[in-house]
Amino acid sequence: MHVIVLENQPSSQRGGQELILLDVCKGLADRGHQISLLYLEEGNLIKQYQEFCTHLIKVNSFLLDRNTIKNSLKFFTDIWKVPISKNSVVYSNRYHDVVFGYLLSLIKQIPFVCYLQLPPHTKKFGRPHTLGLKGVNKFIALSKQTKLDWLDVGLKEKKIDIVHVGINWETYQPTSSLSTLKKQWGVSENTRVILYVGRIDKEKGIEVLIKAFALLVKSSTNTKLLIAGKPVAHSTHEEGEIYKKSLEQLAIDLGVAEYVNFLGHVTNTTSIYQISDVTVVPSLWSEPFGRVIIESMACGTPVVASCTGGIPEILTEEFEKKLFEPGNEQALLNTLTQTIDWRDRDSDLGNRCRQHILSKFNLDNMIDEIEKSLLSVIK
Repeated sequence: MHVIVLENQPSSQRGGQELILLDVCKGLADRGHQISLLYLEEGNLIKQYQEFCTHLIKVNSFLLDRNTIKNSLKFFTDIWKVPISKNSVVYSNRYHDVVFGYLLSLIKQIPFVCYLQLPPHTKKFGRPHTLGLKGVNKFIALSKQTKLDWLDVGLKEKKIDIVHVGINWETYQPTSSLSTLKKQWGVSENTRVILYVGRIDKEKGIEVLIKAFALLVKSSTNTKLLIAGKPVAHSTHEEGEIYKKSLEQLAIDLGVAEYVNFLGHVTNTTSIYQISDVTVVPSLWSEPFGRVIIESMACGTPVVASCTGGIPEILTEEFEKKLFEPGNEQALLNTLTQTIDWRDRDSDLGNRCRQHILSKFNLDNMIDEIEKSLLSVIK
């Protein structure tokens, strides 16, 4: 099988979508499949793709700009220059790129698969995107909730497969030297650490986390909040920085700025999961999955998260108690209070967290299911 992958920017600094795609492509390449990557902008993951891709092709745009003949020619030139081989299939990492994906599949007469990692941002798409979505042979949703969100805008149920995300267990695992790691991060041994990892964007509910943390500090100042990530989903870089500064100001206004550290983008998140007592995912939107949850729990660190989107599909069984109402800082505070001292009260919790992830969110299983979906559309 030859998989022609569409990616906006292969960068670990954008979020989980790009990391999931890298895992998928590398996993398929390891099984003997050819991978060709079409991308718009270079990112820090491009070197890893170079290790296994048959072709790396930079294109001008995945959107058809019909305002000028020059841009239209560039668009179709990019499509024509894409090499195909026996059993080729187009695989788009975002639904935003379905116009290019559909026309590529139509012109080259090969099937088209689209990975649904986000809920639809509108119930009514423009005509080009509507046609592009209709031209998809198979969709892969990363959670049951994401599938439901897309059924709500008219996609056919029989066209959508569900494949939960899996991770590499060797990358994410507990530490045997907690004290040493804490020293490296400048955290005292008896300090409780609460962690947020993800985009610094409004829909992620970081204000709710800071407000709940401020309430927690009133009863225990021996606590620290680490916020790892950078603004991504903003119109401009300046707009993102303004939002980040508003969060910093909120911490100042609530009197907890000295206990809150904004770390920016962290390339290797494993060690900060390992030094943390709780990871919080306070999302306000319909979070499609929540890769951070399985990364953290694989490291033996429990997760407290909003009961929204695909998150309840991860936090099942005993971990269902770690869910709280989205946007409710008091509910978050209560759940944090019940969890943060687990090392003293329930020292086996970290091991149970890891076993839960190992049994349900296996990287090989994810590759198996995606491979099966791709092969199902190749005639």
